[in-house]
Amino acid sequence: MKKSITKIVVQDTNIALQVVDGEDYICLTDMAKSMGGPALVEKWFRNKNTLEFLGTWEIIHNPHFKTPEFGGIRSQAGSHRFLLSAKQWIETTAAIGVRAQAGRYGGTYAHKDIAFEFGSWLSPEFKLYLIKEFQRLKEAEAEQEQWNYQRFLTKVNWRLQTSAVQQTLIPISSLPIGKHGIIYASEAELLNLALFGQTSKEWRKQNPALVKSGNIRDQASIDQLTVLSNLESINSMLISQGMDKAERFEKLRMEAVRQLQAIVGANLKLMPSDDK
Repeated sequence: MKKSITKIVVQDTNIALQVVDGEDYICLTDMAKSMGGPALVEKWFRNKNTLEFLGTWEIIHNPHFKTPEFGGIRSQAGSHRFLLSAKQWIETTAAIGVRAQAGRYGGTYAHKDIAFEFGSWLSPEFKLYLIKEFQRLKEAEAEQEQWNYQRFLTKVNWRLQTSAVQQTLIPISSLPIGKHGIIYASEAELLNLALFGQTSKEWRKQNPALVKSGNIRDQASIDQLTVLSNLESINSMLISQGMDKAERFEKLRMEAVRQLQAIVGANLKLMPSDDK
C-alpha cells in the first residue's frame, strides 16, 4: 500500500494529507485542532447523520464493507451511552474511508469526500477554505507532473542524442577518450543556443540568483521543454546523417523558432475573445 504525506495550511492550521493507492486522505485530527481539539472527531463519529453518511460512502466504494455490523452500530447511534472511535468503526465494519494512524503523522485520516463532510460540520467557512487549498495543491501537483514529464522526455531524447554522438562523432574524433564529455557538452550547448539563445555558462552568469535552484533547463517553461525535447530528436537524426555542427545549428534554430511561434499561436487561439 503506497502512501505519501504532504501538508496544506487552512486558516493558519497545518493539515496533513496522505495519498494512499492514488486516493487522497485528509487528517481530521489536524482539522479539529483549529476548532477545539481532537475530541471533536469522536463527537462527530457519534452523530447519527455522520454514520448515515459514512455507511452510504462505504456501500458505494467498499465491496467488503460489513453492512450487518453497520446496521448494529447505526441502531445504537443517538443514545447517551453510545461511543464510537475511528478505530472501532474500522475494525467493526472493515471501513476503508477512514484510517487511524499512529506515529509521526498519526491521527484520524478520512477520504477527501468524508473530510469535506467533516469540514461542513466544523464550519462551512472552514470547509470552503479547505476545498480551496486542496484544489490549489492538486493544480500545483498536476502542473509539476506535466513539467516532470517534459523533463523526462528531454532526458530520454538526450540519451538518444549522445548515442548518436558516440556512433558518428566520437569514432572520427582525435580527442583522448577521457575528453569525450567535451563533445557531449558542446552538443548540449548547441541546443541551448538554438532554443534559448545562450549557453548554460552565459545563463549562469546572467542569473546568479537562480543557479541554486537549477540550471537553464530546470528554469525552462513547459513550452520550451516541449520544443527542446523535439530538437533533441531532430539533432540525433541530423548527427546520424553526418551533417556538420554549423548546418545543424541553423536547422535547429529555425525549427526552434517555428515551433515556438506555433505554440504561441495556438495559445492565442485558446484565449477568450473580447468580442461579444
